[in-house]
Amino acid sequence: MKKLITSVLVAAAFGLSAGAQAQTSGSLDGLLKEVKQLNSAGAKVNKQREAEFRADMNKQNALLSKAKKALADEQARGERLKKAIIDNEQKIAQLIEQRKIAQGDLGEMFGVVKQYTGDLAGHLMGSNISAQFPNRHQFVTELGLSKELPRIEQLRKFWETYLFEMAQSAKVVKFNAEVTGADGQKRETEVSRIGPFNLVADGEYVVWDDELSIIKELIQPESRKVEPIADWQATTEGFAPFYVDPSSGVLLRVFTQRATLEERIEKGGPVGQIIIWLLGIGFAIAIWRLVVLTLVNSKVKAQMKDVANPKADNALGRILKAYHDNKSADVETIELKLDEAILKETPTIESWISILKVMAAIAPMLGLLGTVTGMIETFQSIQLFGTGDPKLMAGGISMALVTTVLGLVAALPLMLMHAIVSTISKSIVQTLEEQSAGLVAAHAEKRNG
Repeated sequence: MKKLITSVLVAAAFGLSAGAQAQTSGSLDGLLKEVKQLNSAGAKVNKQREAEFRADMNKQNALLSKAKKALADEQARGERLKKAIIDNEQKIAQLIEQRKIAQGDLGEMFGVVKQYTGDLAGHLMGSNISAQFPNRHQFVTELGLSKELPRIEQLRKFWETYLFEMAQSAKVVKFNAEVTGADGQKRETEVSRIGPFNLVADGEYVVWDDELSIIKELIQPESRKVEPIADWQATTEGFAPFYVDPSSGVLLRVFTQRATLEERIEKGGPVGQIIIWLLGIGFAIAIWRLVVLTLVNSKVKAQMKDVANPKADNALGRILKAYHDNKSADVETIELKLDEAILKETPTIESWISILKVMAAIAPMLGLLGTVTGMIETFQSIQLFGTGDPKLMAGGISMALVTTVLGLVAALPLMLMHAIVSTISKSIVQTLEEQSAGLVAAHAEKRNG
């Protein structure tokens, strides 16, 4: 179709040209001849283009055949490689099994060495002996990480490392080393090592920090400072006391981090402080009442020795004065007057005693309040952070327990002081009532006699 359209267009084009020439020359034969020449030229062009198209098509077909062949070759190669991988895996498994059989007891020895190198490397890193002989764990660590069977030389060195650690564990030696102070400053000084247990420098405990590979001071609170170290270092012969830490410094660190009494009380929070104030106020009231009641009791006893001369500076004297002032009255009147005098003295004698009783009852209740508050704080920490880190819950639990203890500690002495003060006051009131009853009885005998 495309060829036909092209021929028509060419013929038309050349027809127009031929028409123009025919008008000029007026010769139809010449026009016919030119048309034939043009048709022949168009056919030749079309034939050439068709030949080029066929050549391109054959070239593309050849390329397509080549690509299909390459794809088939690669697919066949992939199948071969896949089969080779499976065969190699089977061969590797067979070789591993053959190696295990060939190794025999050597394989078991390899596992034992792996296990003990890990244990020994960790021990050497944290050992105080490494403060004098650092980097001893590197060989053991490399031996444990190796995937090859250990050689005889390596096993011998591993064994010698064990023996060296055992031998040094039985020695007390001195060596010079750098000690890092609490302020971060380093100083060169003489360090004493007591086996694998402790390090001492300048009369103080020092510890080996395996993470930083340094010797650093052990910060000891003055209230719990271990004193015999200086005496031990100054001793040149004989024996001197020394505290040995079997955990190689772990217990010393725990000991220095243990909370003091003040710190424990501070953990009680506001409730704990209220309980302490309550205990202090209660003690002050109890001591004040004890002093007052002791003086009152002594004056009452002194007045009992001289009933005939009542004094106004004591309770019994004022009751005797009330009797002498109404001595001429009848028995019932005197009894009423004496009861009235006793009632006037009783509040003064029993004052503040009920306050002590209330304080003794409030103290454990405040402790319970602190316990509940601490548990609420603990549950809030659990809600926010979960139970992964116990330290997050320690504050609330510590507050709960400390306030409970403080409440009981405050309640027990307050109850005891209340019992003592109450007993003394009741003894004084009973003495006044006995003396009053005696006066009424004596007056009634005189009237009846």
